[in-house]
Amino acid sequence: MKNKILLLGAGLVSKPLVTYLLKHDFFVTVADMVMEKAEAIIEQHPNGKAIKWVVEEEDKLEEMVKESDIVISLLPYIYHVRVAKVCLEFNKHLVTASYVNDEMRALDRQAKRKNLIFLNEVGLDPGIDHMSAMKLINDIRNKGGEVVSFESYCGALPAPESADNPLKYKFSWSPRGVLLAGRNSAKYMKDGKTIEIKPENLFDDYHNINIKGIGEMEFYPNRDSVSYIDVYKLDGISTMFRGTIRYKGWSELMSVVSKSGWLSLDKIETNGKTYKDITAELTAISKDKLEEELLTKYNATGKTRIIDKFRWMGLLSDDKIDKGKIAPIDILTDLLLSKMSYKKGEKDMVILFHKIVGEFKEGKKLYTSLMIDYGVEGEETSVARTVALPAAIATRMILEDKIKLRGVRIPVQEEIYTPILEELENIGIKFEEKTEKV
Repeated sequence: MKNKILLLGAGLVSKPLVTYLLKHDFFVTVADMVMEKAEAIIEQHPNGKAIKWVVEEEDKLEEMVKESDIVISLLPYIYHVRVAKVCLEFNKHLVTASYVNDEMRALDRQAKRKNLIFLNEVGLDPGIDHMSAMKLINDIRNKGGEVVSFESYCGALPAPESADNPLKYKFSWSPRGVLLAGRNSAKYMKDGKTIEIKPENLFDDYHNINIKGIGEMEFYPNRDSVSYIDVYKLDGISTMFRGTIRYKGWSELMSVVSKSGWLSLDKIETNGKTYKDITAELTAISKDKLEEELLTKYNATGKTRIIDKFRWMGLLSDDKIDKGKIAPIDILTDLLLSKMSYKKGEKDMVILFHKIVGEFKEGKKLYTSLMIDYGVEGEETSVARTVALPAAIATRMILEDKIKLRGVRIPVQEEIYTPILEELENIGIKFEEKTEKV
């Protein structure tokens, strides 16, 4: 009898997950608020079933979970705990690709008591980043070394040949999510010193990085890196940094976008106003001096290409908005979505790069690990592959009893990450690893 898998959410990254699980002879039910999306993912496969469902339908959720052996939630993260509690009620395992929060962590004891695993953060970032990092960290430890420096960089970007707009960026996941990430604060450790970055200064702390086969790029801090000292058990480490990779020029532009108020969540009136009107209003610069004073106000003088990019984005245009009361970040999301979506024939790319220094009796060694993955035009994006396939593989490994750990987990234990990384390599998602003396 086939194991029954329930997938909640038929969004942009779900297709590779369903394809993988159907290929391995599981029965997959896809539930989504848009029936056509669920049906399109199943593609009339005899082992697939599509269900129209909205998150408010608690009774229907209970019924679907009860009939399944394991649940995968690709819903927005705010719904995962609700799903987890239903899984507890009906004794079902759960897999998500989202960060664990305190509410989910609080279910650990109950999950263990019921012999269940709630495996979270098993996507790309978080996910593959954890697994590939822990593989290197444990390699160093197994050879008698101690990790003294950890740096990790990740980026989801257009492939070089598709990076053809002035921002060299296109949306392969939620456009609003990309812009919301620009509101994050950041915290990391460098040479024993903890550095904290306020949201308005996030894009000012950027540096260059050379990626083999791609060339010179840049990175800026990604959220709270210091918390990963505990996650990876790296007490005493002197450098702990996680960064986001972009093509060069992104950070200096986004610094001005952020400081000028375009990432604000506070609603403003737009009826009868143009994009230029709103930029002037947000920056408190008169319209006739906007281009002249914008760079001066935000310490970006000498970077006139930022004005060119503001023009290209449409933030200096005389087009009317007329969206009523709406937050600037949502105006910007709508504006950029039309200009920065992937077109037919274009490919995306995911880069994940680790630099880890291990200290041994004979001296220090630098371990590097690089993954570059490209989307397949007309089939699937790289972001979809790298987010969905780890979750799909984890689901398979749990059902095949190859992952026996229980409780609320993330994939930092060898029992979890080894089989997932091995299977990812089998399907073409692999790392180039190198070691050299420091």
